[in-house]
Amino acid sequence: MFSENILVGDIIATGLSGGVVLSLLKIWEQTAKRGFFDPKLNRKVVHITVGLAFMLCWPLFSSGRHCAYLAALVPGLNILNMLLVGLGVINDDATVKSMSRFGDHRELLKGPLYYASTITVATGIYWRTSPIAIAAVCNLCAGDGMADIVGRRFGSKKLPYNRNKSIAGSIAMACAGFLASIGFMLYFSSMGYMQESFEMALGFLVVSISAALAESHPMSTEVDDNLTVPFTAILVGSLLL
Repeated sequence: MFSENILVGDIIATGLSGGVVLSLLKIWEQTAKRGFFDPKLNRKVVHITVGLAFMLCWPLFSSGRHCAYLAALVPGLNILNMLLVGLGVINDDATVKSMSRFGDHRELLKGPLYYASTITVATGIYWRTSPIAIAAVCNLCAGDGMADIVGRRFGSKKLPYNRNKSIAGSIAMACAGFLASIGFMLYFSSMGYMQESFEMALGFLVVSISAALAESHPMSTEVDDNLTVPFTAILVGSLLL
């Protein structure tokens, strides 16, 4: 798209993809710093938008398998950043404030690190021809993000097996993860990367319900759902998609 030399074009695509992600992160860092949103809402907006926006950039790359590895450098560098900030090697209050629950830099070594790792795995291993990548990213970003937002506002009725989770939040997660998955299935299908089908859509529904059940399980209070949700999506997706 960007050059007659495929490798040069893919390097440019990597830079543009990284620029999109970095721009979003900087925007949400500023909203967190200036208090435009509630801190919990700001953190979830980061959670929802960054991964999905990055996946929207995948068609910028050419068809070579090397593209998956080049694209994976973008979230891979974010893994490095999470490690450096989380370990205290780098002092980055804006990043900590926009991504942590309690303002502790060590929190970045859990949820945010798992988040970046999931995006890296989905990109480098599965890439845009695999519905498993769609399932993992969409349920992690759209699904898990909307579960928290809806659950906090409309989650008065709790799940009988986990009083820390709400019925509304779990339904919102399954719906958001499923709808986002369908959207990306149509998006990639329109460009010839995969073939849309009713069976694939049904598989996405089962995956999203399974991911929502994993997120609502009491285990999620002990094991970060940024780990359990994509693991469930990849496991179930590998069986159905």
